[in-house]
Amino acid sequence: MFLEKDEKTVLGELTSHNEFSLESVQRDAWIDEIKILKSVLKPYLDRGAVYFEYSIPRLGRRIDVVLLIDHVIFVLEFKVGESSYTSHAIDQVWDYALDLKNFHETSHEAPIAPVLIATESVDVLHDISASNKNDNLLSPLRCNVRTFPTAIHEVLDYFHGSKVEPSFWESGRYRPPTIVEAATALYGGHSVEEISRSNASAINLTQTSDSISDIIEKSKAHSEKAICFVTGVPGAGKTLVGLNIATKHMNKDSDLYSVFLSGNGPLVAVLREALARDKVRREKECGKRARKGEVMSEVKMFIQNVHHFRDECLADAANPPVEHVALFDEAQRAWNLEQTSKFMKNRKKVSGFSVSEPEFLISCMDRHANWAVIICLVGGGQEINTGEAGISEWIESLNRSFHHWKIYISSRITDAEYAAGQALSRVANEARVALRDDLHLGVSLRSFRAENVSRLVKEVLDIDVESARYTLAQVQERFPVVLTRDIRETKSWLRSQARGTERFGILASSQAERLKPYAIDVKSPVDPVHWFLDGKQDVRSSYYLEDVATEFHCQGLELDWACVTWDGDFRFANTGWEHWSFCGDHWNRIRKAERKVFLKNAYRVLLTRARQGMVIFVPEGESNDPTRKSEFYDSTYEYLRSVGISAL
Repeated sequence: MFLEKDEKTVLGELTSHNEFSLESVQRDAWIDEIKILKSVLKPYLDRGAVYFEYSIPRLGRRIDVVLLIDHVIFVLEFKVGESSYTSHAIDQVWDYALDLKNFHETSHEAPIAPVLIATESVDVLHDISASNKNDNLLSPLRCNVRTFPTAIHEVLDYFHGSKVEPSFWESGRYRPPTIVEAATALYGGHSVEEISRSNASAINLTQTSDSISDIIEKSKAHSEKAICFVTGVPGAGKTLVGLNIATKHMNKDSDLYSVFLSGNGPLVAVLREALARDKVRREKECGKRARKGEVMSEVKMFIQNVHHFRDECLADAANPPVEHVALFDEAQRAWNLEQTSKFMKNRKKVSGFSVSEPEFLISCMDRHANWAVIICLVGGGQEINTGEAGISEWIESLNRSFHHWKIYISSRITDAEYAAGQALSRVANEARVALRDDLHLGVSLRSFRAENVSRLVKEVLDIDVESARYTLAQVQERFPVVLTRDIRETKSWLRSQARGTERFGILASSQAERLKPYAIDVKSPVDPVHWFLDGKQDVRSSYYLEDVATEFHCQGLELDWACVTWDGDFRFANTGWEHWSFCGDHWNRIRKAERKVFLKNAYRVLLTRARQGMVIFVPEGESNDPTRKSEFYDSTYEYLRSVGISAL
């Protein structure tokens, strides 16, 4: 028990378990914290537990103190010797509390009180009331040493509920909601079990990861070449599985050395920068010297753009790549023969290139004399670019040229959204093919507030009104979806919803070219690294609501709160959705089926980027502007209202 130990014993335990460089400032702060807590907690003997330097894998941070008393979780951030409450410190303690509330499974239902303690500050009056999200999470309380005991008493009196048992609370696991946070946690040494969402998802992810690891080990042991096709429901963690395998095999001197490959340029750039920033921060906390450039070089070997990997293999055609294991994220988006040949001729000045990107990538790994493994992480309904080959081209390539490769396929690859089609039927009965249930991820991780958001979006886009109404009713309580025709109202709503450093931003279709009157310009270049990673004070960040991200910038990435702006490119009409492209000074009707699919999928991507809630902005139009007539927007707005989405 904390109260039964003397100050030196507690300090000694903190020091012995500290993995970072221990400065005198930190030691002195601990001494003051111990003294304050021992004085304040005397009335609460045997009523809870105290946790110093509580580690949060998701944020890569440590909470000064987590305090359990009766039915309440207190999150304490000490600013020893300080006399002011800075906005940064308030966001810091709020982020910690939000992290426990949203991502720590045994903290979901308990009342949580974030408390910022600036020991030398003046007394501050505050109203103990739950935040406007109605989720038992208080706004940060600002205290000094004198007012801290009163705050504890008032919070305990304000909330009611069951006691938070320390042993039960300690068993809770984290689950990072974004791929950036997941990658950072994995790269920092945490396991996929630690950061997954729940028992079901942890089991699912672990089983799939273990299955892939077994195939890799078997292929190495028997000098075989194998390819795996991993499928999953939207947001199930296919990319997370790939990163988990890659982080296990980051040693360049190992035969199992792996590389994570993606054709999604913004995702690669954001992941690399996030991992590099986090590694530099962790190294400095441990008292080590870390140069950003050196760290970034390491990260770039771990996560690569698939097109750069392809070009390196093209330049050195005689040798195999250094990696024996290659993980291709969103493998169905690799280029077909026509697109690859066109790119090679126009950009690389290589004429007569006669294979698709999947076939060439397999041939690169096939250069290994002994063994090699390719893991294809396969999504469905996300095609947004011309020339994407689909998963069928991977299978056709194996059937044409690589009969010696073993094929491990998810048993769900036959589902319509993966479009394996006839290609699969041509190899399905071969002895080298194995269908495996454990290569499918069936538990969604995406939205911790509403599991059915992806279903709602599908039903809205498929004009399944009755189903959409039913799903919206299930979603709305924990994942607010609202509608507006006022861009100022949109921005105000986003800012009012976000707490701490929860990220928000504006999204638009790359075809939404008539939103310029609202200062939304999809042709103005946005840097996804700054947009997704930088803080509130950076004008390039999403927080400023000035730069807008399109489907190409945000696919695979997420926001806490999103505004989806809806232009006249994708219009609702009596006959269904109409597809338009703005050319010069007027709209042209899109006729090609492929381009229609791309536009619909663009809105699918945009509408599934938020993990806590979203506002949809549909302009009112302008009668004096023939390119922004009200009729281009009114029917879409009314359709969304008919689904049940409420107006602000």
